[in-house]
Amino acid sequence: MSDSETREVQWTIHQTHPERVEEVRAKLSEVVDPEIGMNIIQLGLIRDVSIENGIGHLKMILTTPFCPYGPAMIEMTKAKAVEGLNMPVNIEMGLDVWDFSMMEDPSALDWGMYS
Repeated sequence: MSDSETREVQWTIHQTHPERVEEVRAKLSEVVDPEIGMNIIQLGLIRDVSIENGIGHLKMILTTPFCPYGPAMIEMTKAKAVEGLNMPVNIEMGLDVWDFSMMEDPSALDWGMYS
């Protein structure tokens, strides 16, 4: 894969509920990190989405552990996930440390804002 290609993160629902992927991705892409100006899908902050017993489960990380917008982004993510999955949703914060390799579109690095 070249650096100009996008890399869609594969979630559990890609295998278990593929019909739900497009809608939940669309809704989650409405959540934008206000400091970076990119949405949480582009940044790769949603590490997994699964459905178990009629409840959606999202594993999410933030770009920095002390992100000042973190609480607001988590609440917005939960609201958009509920809309996209049409069911209650729990969010689990992952311990992974975010880095640029998690981004779905590495060409965003060409903007020059990340040197």
